[in-house]
Amino acid sequence: MNKIYLDNNATTMVDPRVMEKMQPYFIEKYGNPNSLHGFGTETHPAMGEALNSLYVGINASDDSDIIVNSCGTESNNTVLKGIYFDLINNGTKNHIITSQIEHPAIRQTCEFLETLGVDVTYLPVNDDGIVTEEILKQHIRKDETALVSIMWANNETGLINPVKELAAMAHEHGALFHTDAVQAVGKVKVDVQETDVDFLTFSAHKFHGPKGVGGLYIKEGLNLTPLFHGGEQMGRKRAGTVNVAFMVGMGYALDLAVNALDFENKEVRRLRDKLEDAIVSINDTIIIGKRELRTPNTILVSFKGIEGEAFLWDLNWNGIAASTGSACSSEDLEADATFQAMNVDTDLSHTGVRFSLSRFTSESDIDKAIEVIKKTVERLRSISSTY
Repeated sequence: MNKIYLDNNATTMVDPRVMEKMQPYFIEKYGNPNSLHGFGTETHPAMGEALNSLYVGINASDDSDIIVNSCGTESNNTVLKGIYFDLINNGTKNHIITSQIEHPAIRQTCEFLETLGVDVTYLPVNDDGIVTEEILKQHIRKDETALVSIMWANNETGLINPVKELAAMAHEHGALFHTDAVQAVGKVKVDVQETDVDFLTFSAHKFHGPKGVGGLYIKEGLNLTPLFHGGEQMGRKRAGTVNVAFMVGMGYALDLAVNALDFENKEVRRLRDKLEDAIVSINDTIIIGKRELRTPNTILVSFKGIEGEAFLWDLNWNGIAASTGSACSSEDLEADATFQAMNVDTDLSHTGVRFSLSRFTSESDIDKAIEVIKKTVERLRSISSTY
């Protein structure tokens, strides 16, 4: 049976070209880059090339910092806890703003900070599922809010927030602005100078790089108390031996992803829309979020009368991978929280299924998925009607 992977918001396959680029740094050029001998120093050119790719990929200025770390979760924790140590714990400010639709790496970290006395506001979204300037304006406190952290694109719906405008409003009120761009990088244009964000999170395995490596952009002139201490790596901003092979892979993966953005916006979007059109032709089915407001690869759908996990088991049995919610929090059915924030009909709230494509998704994949989805809906509804 041919397997079809439609869960690319959870993780992506490593591009074979990326794997080939990484290979020498496992066996041939394996030295610790902090060593003074040749085994260590021979890794430096590749690291410099990879770091340059990251700067170019998000248009970071030479005076800014990009900290290579383990993942998006680490980046998000670094920003939120760094703000706590640098601005809140010293009594300067005590207010953080985020949203109700954030990834657990943001939401649960904010909940932890609340146990330390931090005042956190969780913004609602509008009817389109977007955090707007107007919503932020109602809750931000001039010279009291330390940080606004709003994701660039939602991991469940693919809906894109107006981060440029939100960042400008945060700065107008004396607050710093962070965006979790894990689901945006590689799908839409991400330019940190154009949007003027202070901190930005990204993760290689969301754009066909390896798992276990990510990055944190820090705008020039800003510093954060490190999450890790114990070494001079990353300019003393993140201790720990650098994973050279994975850093090389992330840099090259971002190169390829940025060069493929036009393909993403046209061909991936076309296949996404083809799948979506077929899904909405099924009775009692709703798509969450207008397609023109979403990343080009993502669909969150609710099938009335069908329990989401049962639906996924049927898809999996037929060789198709999809998701009910964030893979980092699948047991919590993350899509439920998204539905609640968007005021989706509660009778449907447990049935959210996410399909997410990539540039490796083929026409035949979509044709087969459409066939299986229609048959699965028909079968499960016929079963439920007998009870």
